[in-house]
Amino acid sequence: MGKSTRREFLKAAGLGAASLALTGSMPLSAQDGGTRPRPNILLCIADDWSWPHASIAGDPVVRTPAFDRVAREGVLFENAFVTAPSCTPSRSSILTGQWHWRLEEGGNLWSTLPARFAVYPDLLEKAGYHVGVTRKGWGPGRIEPGGRTRNPAGQSYKDFRAFLEACPHGAPFCFWFGSTDPHRPYKQGSGVKSGMKPQDVRVPACLPDNEIVRSDLCDYYGEVQRFDREVSELLGLLEASGDMDNTLVVVTGDNGLPFPRCKSNLYDLGTHVPLAIRWPARVPGGRIVKDFVSLQDLAPTFIEAANLTPPSEMTGHSLIAILTSGRSEHGQSGRDHVLTGKERHAWVRKGGLGYPCRAIRTHDFLYIRNYEPGRWPAGDPVDGGAPYYPNWSYGDIDGSPTKTYMLEHADKTHVRKLFELACAKRPAEELYDLRRDPEQLNNVVGVPDYAAARKELAAALQAELAATGDPRALDAGDVFDRYPYYGGQQPRR
Repeated sequence: MGKSTRREFLKAAGLGAASLALTGSMPLSAQDGGTRPRPNILLCIADDWSWPHASIAGDPVVRTPAFDRVAREGVLFENAFVTAPSCTPSRSSILTGQWHWRLEEGGNLWSTLPARFAVYPDLLEKAGYHVGVTRKGWGPGRIEPGGRTRNPAGQSYKDFRAFLEACPHGAPFCFWFGSTDPHRPYKQGSGVKSGMKPQDVRVPACLPDNEIVRSDLCDYYGEVQRFDREVSELLGLLEASGDMDNTLVVVTGDNGLPFPRCKSNLYDLGTHVPLAIRWPARVPGGRIVKDFVSLQDLAPTFIEAANLTPPSEMTGHSLIAILTSGRSEHGQSGRDHVLTGKERHAWVRKGGLGYPCRAIRTHDFLYIRNYEPGRWPAGDPVDGGAPYYPNWSYGDIDGSPTKTYMLEHADKTHVRKLFELACAKRPAEELYDLRRDPEQLNNVVGVPDYAAARKELAAALQAELAATGDPRALDAGDVFDRYPYYGGQQPRR
């Protein structure tokens, strides 16, 4: 039945496509002698979703029953981080299993991902998987300049149902569900209208605490919940098909929430994301893992789950050992830190310059190296008439009621410090003591008591960046500012 679809098989069996009673994946050739069926893989990725904004993570307002289910029946990772707080480089990293700074143009927003960098959907497809994507896959950017003919996340389908119906009988599948929630814009007031109570919202310490911001956060939560409802629908299709037990389900986000000092920043609200993984056939559920993981780890995880060997160029580490261990205790990964970084986000500085920075995050500290402290971290403070960016001031921050309020009240005592934290120029180094300052507001890099920690973390960061071939660590980082930008605004130098 190599060319027959699952729908055709069901019709022949008298079940009908409407029932979606699809067969489970058949055992295929494997490293263990072919005795273990290769799993289906379903990646559900939200657009701009931060930890801890899930009900199972303790958020008092947002309700995420689908994510909670995956976490309860699988593994909840409490310390999962993206490699970059920006859509395109984060997704480039997820797909390739590599640090985004190794991916040339793929390290910037609105650029391309060169075809010479292998992506896991292509590798799985060559191994017999049926591969597809719906909505937002890799991007934003342009595919063609990189030498590709389709989105790196796979062949596009209308939805998951259409994908399943096209899947050949007996073939395992790999599907990327790319929601555009909770990316802005939001329908203002929609969260409150849905029944959320602004007074119950936990306002991040980097934002003003007022009705405008609380309502804006409710709108964000509303889109998180819409994403979660769609995940629930996908899980329902898996249950109806009989594929639930042997499907590796991953639910996560590509970067942090779209608010000032969050998305496009290396602070936790920009890089720390929810992650839950469920695979009943092999993964004991009901566990919480506190080990640091990076979303570049997903690609080698999928490759190993398919009984293949991850390519040597992948810098991520497979999570299979952690997932199948049955243990929750800390220290299974051998990691005591994670790295993050950023190059150019939007075209918001004269000449198309980015804001290059790298960070090392341990359980106790966050150390950030800003390579160009003379640049504005959130974009130049210009108005709509700027010749190089026809948009608003500080354009790396998404437009929102929260941003507008902070811009309009930047001179007020209760807003000034928060505005400066989000928009003002930053020193070459930042250091935050997470034991005393978990929300990362007080830079202690110049405090004598922290001199030893700063020196140790700076050296560790530089050594690891150099070992992974980061151009910034090798005095060649200017190349990122020269890569093309294919965004909607036509850059004018």
